[in-house]
Amino acid sequence: MKIINKDLLDKVTGEAKASPRLRMNYNFHQSLEDKCHRFLNALEVGTVVPIHHHVTKDETFILLRGRVRVSTYNDDGTVRESVVLCQEEGRYGVDIPKNTWHNVECLEADSVIFEVKEGPFVEHEVDGILTKAK
Repeated sequence: MKIINKDLLDKVTGEAKASPRLRMNYNFHQSLEDKCHRFLNALEVGTVVPIHHHVTKDETFILLRGRVRVSTYNDDGTVRESVVLCQEEGRYGVDIPKNTWHNVECLEADSVIFEVKEGPFVEHEVDGILTKAK
């Protein structure tokens, strides 16, 4: 059993701060080929998560700490919907349907989300990055 506690969140957050990407995953799944991917995603302010979609995969984000904005987009790059996840304000997570353009913006240092989506892993370059957005 793996315990999700402050020590684990602090460990992954420290790795995110040291990473040039300013984010770091901690995988609970054993392989990138697994049918279900479950992982922590530690995000720091300034990380860039491109607008992307997963053509055949739904994706769920649950905020464990911090504040992040999750936005969805139309095909022309205009914002369809945007929400700030913040535990203090009672917004804990989102479920994003397959083939929906989306991204995540970190608004507060030490933010961590728990993500779940179908495997196997597919690079965004293959799955799709939206380049039309302003």
